[in-house]
Amino acid sequence: MAFLSLNNVSFFYGKSEIIRDFSLDVEQGSFTTLLGASGCGKTTLLRLISGFLKPTEGTVSINGQVQNEILPNKRKIGMVFQDYALFPHMTVEQNLLYGLKLKKGEKRTKEQNAELVQKTAENLNLQKLLKRYPSELSGGQQQRVALGRTLVLEPHILLMDEPLSSLDAKLRLKVREELKEIQQRLKITTIYVTHDQEEALSLSDRIAVLRHGSLLQYGTPEQIYFEPKDKYVADFVGRANFIRTGNGDGGGEFLVRPEWIALSKGKNGASADFTGTVVSKEFLGTFLRYRIKFENQEIVVDQNPVSTEAIATGDKVGIKILKKWEIK
Repeated sequence: MAFLSLNNVSFFYGKSEIIRDFSLDVEQGSFTTLLGASGCGKTTLLRLISGFLKPTEGTVSINGQVQNEILPNKRKIGMVFQDYALFPHMTVEQNLLYGLKLKKGEKRTKEQNAELVQKTAENLNLQKLLKRYPSELSGGQQQRVALGRTLVLEPHILLMDEPLSSLDAKLRLKVREELKEIQQRLKITTIYVTHDQEEALSLSDRIAVLRHGSLLQYGTPEQIYFEPKDKYVADFVGRANFIRTGNGDGGGEFLVRPEWIALSKGKNGASADFTGTVVSKEFLGTFLRYRIKFENQEIVVDQNPVSTEAIATGDKVGIKILKKWEIK
């Protein structure tokens, strides 16, 4: 039995249907990402799971118990938002302790609370920062404090709404790696919201791709990337070439990722599937990106800059398809 289940959930805001017949099963201890464009219903789903919104139809269940009528503060769910909302006049230690002081229904001594704060700080490598104020922390450190303020409450489920969006690109990558390591070590069931496909692929055990409040595909990162169920998923997750072959009943359309293609210089490559002309060439550090025209189509090809022949804009090239996936 799944630890968290959304069963045929729909949600209306007035007459507008925001979530449509949405079902999802999440295993305990897993990292699941809700991935989709802005406005597709990702944050609404978090609010339905947390209890801040109630489904118009369907049920939200945790560990087999329907949660629809259970208040947010009774669900043992923690949430980390885009805005860390740390108290600027409090130290890291005081920020971590704040939620414990407000928590009702559980009687703990000051010593027990202090022990929980220390344990959380150790899990997040915050021990040396406990006496600092938020203004004295980097963006990544603030993000860890915001996460710690939630984890110190010992939630059964952790919800994260684009928590890395305010960080610059390099720091975002570093914190992303830390976040994955923390989640794997603590084994806390995590639901993560993002529109960043790279974040979703790198962090997740499973990804749910959404569009207009509906679930298009739910699977592992590898399934979503290599075996998308439709053209929208293929185009949304990763760079995609859609190559048309043949005509009528004998033809078809295939997904070909830029790295699934090999180029050979000269139009008569012995094993080439097509011949094309290089329209543009970009050096992007870890790979060379070519735009190539052939048979009234245009594709993007990514090649290793070390092993690739010296191919320039305007050259004729042979195009060899190494892998393809049929678009249904």
